[in-house]
Order: sequence, then C-alpha cells, then structure tokens
Amino acid sequence: MAKKFKKIPKFKSENEEAEFWNTHDSTEYLDWSKARNVIFPNLKPTSRSISIRLPEYIISQVKVEANKLDVPYQALMKQYIAKGVMKK
Repeated sequence: MAKKFKKIPKFKSENEEAEFWNTHDSTEYLDWSKARNVIFPNLKPTSRSISIRLPEYIISQVKVEANKLDVPYQALMKQYIAKGVMKK
C-alpha cells in the first residue's frame, strides 16, 4: 500500500516556510524516491562589491598582466583570489 503523505501547508512568507522545514521531516510530505536532480544552466554565483586597499605596485603588475591577456584587470584579480582560496 502506498504511503500517504501529509499536505504541505500554504506559507505567508519565506521565513515561515523555512521555520516549518527546519522543524518537520520532509519525507512525511514528499516522495523523494521520485525526485530528480535538476541542472540550472547559466546561473551566475551571487557576488557583491567590496573595497580593498592594495599597494600600487601590485595593482600595476596585475594591470600589465591583464593587458597581455586582454582581460579586465579586476577579472584577473578575481581569478587570482579564487585560485588562492581554492589552494586551501
């Protein structure tokens, strides 16, 4: 006999929904055996602007390298930071 699932309530806000799922077992509401992985193409990671002070010589060196590669120096700095973070 198939399992009976509880009805998912209507939520007034995302916070209310988040609180609900933090305190309830989703397997009582959803049949996860039929779930499929979904791929969202072309989604860009959320980013935000920051301000950072760097020595002038570092900025100059990055600009020279970025010019050689024909990319914006800010994009090259992001790549350098990301590579440094991923090394850990």
